[in-house]
Amino acid sequence: MLTLYGIPNCDTIKKARTWLDKNKVPYQFYDYRKDGISPEKVSSWFSEFPWDKVLNKASTTWKELSEEEKAKVTDAKSAARLLSSNPTAIKRPVIEDENGKALTLGYNEKIYEETYLK
Repeated sequence: MLTLYGIPNCDTIKKARTWLDKNKVPYQFYDYRKDGISPEKVSSWFSEFPWDKVLNKASTTWKELSEEEKAKVTDAKSAARLLSSNPTAIKRPVIEDENGKALTLGYNEKIYEETYLK
């Protein structure tokens, strides 16, 4: 079963969940704001997506960080630490397969069709 990572009140998460439900794609939802997320889990996504794509610099969370905090994010390790402590700065959603491999980042209907309806 797929795991969809995100926060429940995010509009992009709502779109992704609606699409998955409509297309009868089974998944479980993981609320990382409520349940937290480890730097190791975040780092595992970097094998599929560059760390600077997983880090959502358009997020309110990122914009509200001090310039000093932002300047500390220079590589995958520092990005994983920041995203673990500030999970709402993760680009949403991240969807993993049953083995924990990240399949998609963000919501894109065409990519979802190609990935989940094969």
